[in-house]
Amino acid sequence: MGAIDLPKSPNVFHPEKPSAVGSRNSLAQEYRDQQAEVNLLLEEETNKVIHHLTARLPKDVLERLDVMGGVKEKLYNYFNQNYQNMFNRYMVTSEDEMVKKVRNFVDKEETKVLTRYTPKEIADLLDAVGGADKFNTGEIEKSVVNMYGHLQGHIQRGVNELETHTNSILRQKTDTGAFVRGENAYSIIKCAFKDNAFKPKTVTDVKLSVNILDSELISPIFHYQVTVEFLVKDLIAKHIIDTIDKIIEQIKDDRIDQGLEELSDGEVIFTKLNRVETLTDDEMDDPKSKRYTFMAKKLMEKLTDLRAEIDPESFDALNIRENIKKIIDMENIRNRGFNTAINSITAILDTSKMGYQYIENLKNGREIIIREYEDTDVAHLPDERYSVKLRYFDNSQLIEDRKAYDVMLKSFETEVQHLWDVLEVIYEDKKSFFKVNDFKDLARKSKGKIRKRIKEKSGEPLYEDIAKVWDEISFVKSAETEVERSNRTYVYEKDRIRNRIILMRNKMKKMYDYLYPVERRVMEDRLSWLEREYYRFDYMINPYHIQPGLLLDVDITSIKRKKVTLDAMANVLNEFLHGVSKGFQDAAFASFSRRRSTVREDINQSFASISSEEEETAVAAPAPKPRPTAAIAAPKAKAKPAAKKKGVVDSRSKAKKGGRGGIAEL
Repeated sequence: MGAIDLPKSPNVFHPEKPSAVGSRNSLAQEYRDQQAEVNLLLEEETNKVIHHLTARLPKDVLERLDVMGGVKEKLYNYFNQNYQNMFNRYMVTSEDEMVKKVRNFVDKEETKVLTRYTPKEIADLLDAVGGADKFNTGEIEKSVVNMYGHLQGHIQRGVNELETHTNSILRQKTDTGAFVRGENAYSIIKCAFKDNAFKPKTVTDVKLSVNILDSELISPIFHYQVTVEFLVKDLIAKHIIDTIDKIIEQIKDDRIDQGLEELSDGEVIFTKLNRVETLTDDEMDDPKSKRYTFMAKKLMEKLTDLRAEIDPESFDALNIRENIKKIIDMENIRNRGFNTAINSITAILDTSKMGYQYIENLKNGREIIIREYEDTDVAHLPDERYSVKLRYFDNSQLIEDRKAYDVMLKSFETEVQHLWDVLEVIYEDKKSFFKVNDFKDLARKSKGKIRKRIKEKSGEPLYEDIAKVWDEISFVKSAETEVERSNRTYVYEKDRIRNRIILMRNKMKKMYDYLYPVERRVMEDRLSWLEREYYRFDYMINPYHIQPGLLLDVDITSIKRKKVTLDAMANVLNEFLHGVSKGFQDAAFASFSRRRSTVREDINQSFASISSEEEETAVAAPAPKPRPTAAIAAPKAKAKPAAKKKGVVDSRSKAKKGGRGGIAEL
């Protein structure tokens, strides 16, 4: 088959022209009835889902759900819109692109004199002389791989959208699970749904905060102000840890080869700890210290307090420190991690059709702010919008943020308490002394009679003489331990403030009823402002809940019945987390890199006949003690090796000196 026999596709992009790029129709498919095939596939998949629903849901739920009408139609439409477009365009594009690649390759090969007979030695010589870039199909292979990679990315994004829509249909609501899937759910710090203040019935506001720890980042992030000495020490420390890991793996392999038991998790940890001393130590003043094995002490001293910039007055290109800094800067260790995260989030937003009009990249502060619209006045913004704030925190920043959070919460307590005191004074002044207004007045009026008739007889103290530990606003707080002092949640304090706000509003309604004097208007304005600011503060993230790493803070506003931004942002978040985070790793599971039961030779089953010497050795070996669950009978000794039956598995273990029986050990 020559290049002429292959169909030549036009170099155009069109959805309907046969074999055009992105077309639904292909000459390579020989005019098959695609619509009939797709209809059959969609009908089968839809019936499967409907059958699953009818088999799992109760009858009364099915009647309300209208399975044969609404749900089936929606499922069919989603399958039709997403699956058909993705699959057909993927198949057509891949087929046509492959045909073009093969046609061009055949044309190129036919122009050469490669069809005639060539000795193998000359072909090998040409291949050796030409190198990797000649006499091979490397470029075509790279092009095909690149093409499939791009197509796979588009298909994956389409599948994610289809999955999100399907889950939304089955849920009949939107919740936290619609954002981050199960493997990344642990990274959520806060997710809150609330009605929009201006349009509570139709619009919802969502706050989502995700914390990616330093240990989970694929590419480590450093602050711009970090010293070159810190970067070098961090590289050396990683090299030491990698060396220890290699030593541990070698120890594990040696133990397995010797037939010994595997190291337990605790033994692995203690072995690693003991190996640290062989690679480094704490002798900072000794030039011959192990800590200076990878980099000399005099070179390390040159980097003291050397940061991202050097004073132009003291800069000398021939100095040692300038050249060491240049080597570190050429590797781009300082900026690589944060720039990778920025490129990831912006590229995902672009490809997901989530455009943005405002972006501010605070590179030296390791913070980026992205908003869909430049304006920040919510009164002039549409109901579908989002804003993203990506920031890297280290431990020192979190300490300062926690201090500011403590002061802010204390300030709210002071202001709310002050308004409480003002309201209490006005309430007491408005009461009539001769009239019972509340339970407090009734208790004061009955105090003398209670003392004479009840307390003097029983000898119990009066209510007024007993110390009050409950203020009737919130329950008594338990004493703090070191855990609470180091990780303050402030749940108790926030509930106190919230309860005071509610009680003050109710007390004002009770005091003034339908009257609106100037005192009530002033206090209500103050209370409304405090309440609004407090809920805005409570909406923020408590820095005590954040650990050093990358913080992704997303604010979304979306129409409840459309949820366009919600669904799109869910795909963006999952793709971003997959691109920058390694995810949670359980060291206990990761340690089982090589199971002994899969490499031992004494439990291998074989259909081959065993020799007489091996059979005698197996008979002479002591039989293992039978277990209650299954008894294992030892084979009887025979003078001559019996012929092995065809198709019978030999499960007898080969005895080893100093070892245990194969089956008994299992």
